[in-house]
Amino acid sequence: MENQFFVDSQALSPAALEKKHRLENDPTSRKSHMEYLPGMEVLDSDLKDKVLAEMGAYDYTRYTAADVKAALEHTTCSLEDFKALLSPAAAPFLEEMARKAHGETQRHFGNTVYLFTPLYIANYCENYCVYCGFNCYNHIQRMKLTMEQIQHEMEIIAQSGMEEILILTGESRAQSDVAYIGEACKLARKYFRMVGLEIYPVNTEEYRYLHQCGADYVTVFQETYDTDKYEQLHLLGHKRVWPYRFDAQERALRGGMRGVAFSALLGLSDFRKDALATGLHAYLLQRKYPAAEISLSCPRLRPIVNNDKINPLDVGERELCQVLCAYRLFLPFAGITVSSRESARFRDGIVKIAATKVSAGVSTGIGDHEEKYTGKSTGAQQGDEQFEIADGRSFAQMYHDMDGEGLQPVLNDYLYV
Repeated sequence: MENQFFVDSQALSPAALEKKHRLENDPTSRKSHMEYLPGMEVLDSDLKDKVLAEMGAYDYTRYTAADVKAALEHTTCSLEDFKALLSPAAAPFLEEMARKAHGETQRHFGNTVYLFTPLYIANYCENYCVYCGFNCYNHIQRMKLTMEQIQHEMEIIAQSGMEEILILTGESRAQSDVAYIGEACKLARKYFRMVGLEIYPVNTEEYRYLHQCGADYVTVFQETYDTDKYEQLHLLGHKRVWPYRFDAQERALRGGMRGVAFSALLGLSDFRKDALATGLHAYLLQRKYPAAEISLSCPRLRPIVNNDKINPLDVGERELCQVLCAYRLFLPFAGITVSSRESARFRDGIVKIAATKVSAGVSTGIGDHEEKYTGKSTGAQQGDEQFEIADGRSFAQMYHDMDGEGLQPVLNDYLYV
């Protein structure tokens, strides 16, 4: 069984439909996904080759129960141990993995759990990524917030008590250029103590500018590390260029960002190989930049506007828990974020095992925080959501629930002087 990603909109012109179908059905009509486009910075880095080599050689069917037991007995989790813990052979040992992961989490993070919320400021996109609600051929309500609207959204969020925000856009330089994002960062610094970015990848000097505007860290989803599958899913736009996206975190660190986050979108390709590549990518970059703060996310596919049948296929909650526990054991110091793509029940459980950060008061739409936070209908224009969320708890409810689980919710642990 596979996801059916291709959906046609009646709003598209005949010419647009013809181009869309040609991209979907004729690989020769698509530009090479491994060739940089003009203006894209090329780094002299060997991390891509190392990750792809390990991923290509990874045969998880060869690992046995004995390999998993040996991995769990080791004080330090090696790369070979990590591979064993991600394998099907580790499934019967999930409780043992969870107990050990819990111990590592307690050792390095105590009983703290960090809270943050995302703010989407635009949903225009120039890419055709077939699984994404923002893709350029999906007929949705598009919107780009003005600075006044961004400030209003931030005021509403800040009034709830939130101190960390993640600013997101669709991937369109034309509609959401770096200067626009920079101004949003400057506004965010007035209301929040921690500002993160999840935007289209940019060059080192652009990351440096955004850091100067107030951004602390950068999150980039590689989506899938399988280059062949990546080519089949990203048919048009700057995002189609796999190697430029891979190097985004390194460019961000070179540009002065304090931290970076990594992720594959589980359900797009072989999730075990994608999890291996994600963890190894983070591990290698941590070794290259020891002062960097490293974190991981582990999102699964969710339904989108105009396609409610998209799902994570073979990545169930047990498999997701296995991946998260393996991440914790391989990267004990890394932050692990579990987003509102997952249910309240799952998130309440995983924060006591491996996760260190959860989102709250989430909206993946544009300009709707006042309505969602206060219940007050403003009648103002709103932009459609990127995907459906599964856990819609408010900041206050999430804080209460985490506290009730015996955890210490943390809003921020940095002080700027």
